[in-house]
Amino acid sequence: MKIMVAVKRVIDYAVKIRVKSDKTGVEMNNVKMSMNPFCEIALEEALRIKEAGFATEVIAVSMGPSQCIDTLRTGLAMGADRAIHVDTSTSSSSSSATTTLNPLSVAKLLKKLVDLEKPGLLILGKQAIDDDCNQTGQMVAGLLKWPQGTFASKVILDKEKQVATVEREVDGGLETLCLDLPAVITVFFVLPLLQHGLEIEPAKVRDTAQHNESKIKSYKEGYSRRIGGRNQA
Repeated sequence: MKIMVAVKRVIDYAVKIRVKSDKTGVEMNNVKMSMNPFCEIALEEALRIKEAGFATEVIAVSMGPSQCIDTLRTGLAMGADRAIHVDTSTSSSSSSATTTLNPLSVAKLLKKLVDLEKPGLLILGKQAIDDDCNQTGQMVAGLLKWPQGTFASKVILDKEKQVATVEREVDGGLETLCLDLPAVITVFFVLPLLQHGLEIEPAKVRDTAQHNESKIKSYKEGYSRRIGGRNQA
């Protein structure tokens, strides 16, 4: 069984975000980028499942400009067997000219990749720390018409019955779901890091379809919380 894991390149979690002066986005120049922490957790879970003998291959997938290859190389160094880069550059002469992807766009692209690769399990982080949307996993499950388990803190696979038992976080505590495979799982709880080493040059797939249905008009600075006081802009 193959496991496909979506990973996203984001501003490093330790970096203070600054909005551009024209309010059209956040400042990306000379900013440290890294793999989204929840995507890293998803990849760790996929590697744990493979190490337990329930999967034969782990495929890391990322969408965006050519710099995303660095994120995929991180995934390969962690232990992924293959990597696929969906290039969203709008011009071959400029790596900075890219198509902004919203969750539905990513979900549609993931569906196409699933149709090509036919994995038995698609694992994502519960959300990205840049937009905090928490929508892609649910959307791709709907497009694929696959069962889904979100906010998973524990995943157990049964090869014979072809089911996945997912323990997930809910407001009242923990909920246990039994999903028929293939399925979509978004993970939340950090699992022990599995270190492997295998350098493979990522395969590249160019995205030609335009799927964006919405656009953010402007950005503004967030709020910082002062202990014992009110939020201040």
